Amino acid sequence: MRDLLLDLHPKDFDVVTDALPDEVRALFRNSRLIGRRFRLAHVRFGREIIEVATFRADLAGDHLESDRQHDVESGRILRDNVYGSIEEDIWRRDFTANALYYNIADFSVWDYTTGMDDIAARTLRLIGDPEQRYREDPVRMLRAIRFAAKLDFSIHETAAEPIPRLAPLLLDVPAARRFDEVLKLFQSGHAARSFDLLEEFGLIEYLFPVTAARLCDRDGDEVRQFIRLGLTGTDERVAQDKPITPMFLYAVMLWPAIRDLAQAVSARDGLAPSAALSEACYQISAAQQGCTALPKRYSVPMREVLQLQPRFETRTGVRAARFLEHKRFRAAYDFMVLRASCGEVDQELAQWWTEIQGRSEADVKSAFGIARGRPSGRRGGRRRRSRSRSGSAPS
Repeated sequence: MRDLLLDLHPKDFDVVTDALPDEVRALFRNSRLIGRRFRLAHVRFGREIIEVATFRADLAGDHLESDRQHDVESGRILRDNVYGSIEEDIWRRDFTANALYYNIADFSVWDYTTGMDDIAARTLRLIGDPEQRYREDPVRMLRAIRFAAKLDFSIHETAAEPIPRLAPLLLDVPAARRFDEVLKLFQSGHAARSFDLLEEFGLIEYLFPVTAARLCDRDGDEVRQFIRLGLTGTDERVAQDKPITPMFLYAVMLWPAIRDLAQAVSARDGLAPSAALSEACYQISAAQQGCTALPKRYSVPMREVLQLQPRFETRTGVRAARFLEHKRFRAAYDFMVLRASCGEVDQELAQWWTEIQGRSEADVKSAFGIARGRPSGRRGGRRRRSRSRSGSAPS
């Protein structure tokens, strides 16, 4: 409803009902129940999945501990499957802009708070006491940043004030859930703005601690410029409906720390640049895992892309030519171009690798200084003489 009022195209539609999850599951054979913290039903219609939630009861009610669990010290809701009426459910929503109900019976919009007015004013306002709501679920602080960036809303002062103070509560959120929030923040077309707001409200260190540390160094402005350029490129790809991957996002966010650590390791241990980068990638990735989960399907190719960066410095020989056929070449090339846009790599080098990709095979060999007739692709091994089953060589 919110997106429709803002003339945006909703990415999905959620349904809320007084039917219990088990009743929804019994009604729709093409559905399944998900979630332990909040029990939901996913109903599939073709390729579409409709999320169906049940009205939840007021937190102040007297309910069984088996249905609702709190962390006494932090106030965080660990489990909440107590159901109620729409009049109770409205106070369980997070922001007023997200608390509009569209009644399909008479096509009316039910607004129990100030949702319509706040949408008109492009203001993000929390329902209830902001500090209590953030303590119930610290991820709401990240949601505030995400919605403000996505919708170009301002965060109401009552919702903004507690965020820097309560930011450490994010440490209690599982790393896997923080990873999910990172993808929503940075892969929905508003990554650069999300980054600015996360830094403004002191949240970046609870998602990317090594990055936050680099932003505070003397060259923090250069690090910030590099990250913003990378994220702006991601936003452009989303706008053009081009594929994006968390691998590249994490490469952008972690590269400044990895680069500096690689230089320190190389100077200390005398390692070659590629070996030093390999060690630095491993150490920084391991540290990041403790903050946001980073599945191997993303961390491994990320390390490969970063470890390939020194190979762009070599522009002669068969091995350099074979680099064009590497499965990670294109991603590594894109990352090298990003580095060049910040002055970390010579622009002439980036231009050379850009032009070489459009040349003919003969021109490629010539550019890499390969003699005519010598293969520029994978080096073939010696032909092995076949043997008969008895093991003797044929005549």
